[in-house]
Amino acid sequence: MNDKSGLAITLFGEILMVDQLARTRLTKALPKGMELSHFSVLNHLDRTNSERSPAQLAKTFHVTRGAMTNTLNKLELAGYVHIRPDWDDARRKMVAISPAGRQARDAALAGMEPLIRDIVDNLGDERVRSALPILRELRLRLEDET
Repeated sequence: MNDKSGLAITLFGEILMVDQLARTRLTKALPKGMELSHFSVLNHLDRTNSERSPAQLAKTFHVTRGAMTNTLNKLELAGYVHIRPDWDDARRKMVAISPAGRQARDAALAGMEPLIRDIVDNLGDERVRSALPILRELRLRLEDET
């Protein structure tokens, strides 16, 4: 193994460990019964403030349509999203966040915010800002390969 291979393996090892630790800590901060995937979909729908099809959401989150359908069914059962037929194509559906979904998203964010703020405070704003372009470029390169 050469130095570049070792560097790449170390980089991805750190990313995977950070992902696992962050998911575990954030999941503990979520309201009872909410999963991180639920929060992610609610947050996306809230931030975009528009309807999305299940296929669009699956593509956005890089999951299968079946996985997204499962998440959306749970969110609909909880009353967090409204799912309606697409008026232009009856084979498709459209998903929008409900008022209860916005409240659940806000509650989840309130639970996660102290943890996220503490991490950024400990690392320092400048160090976090300097890491973001590298992480963003890595994400974009990985998205291009899918």
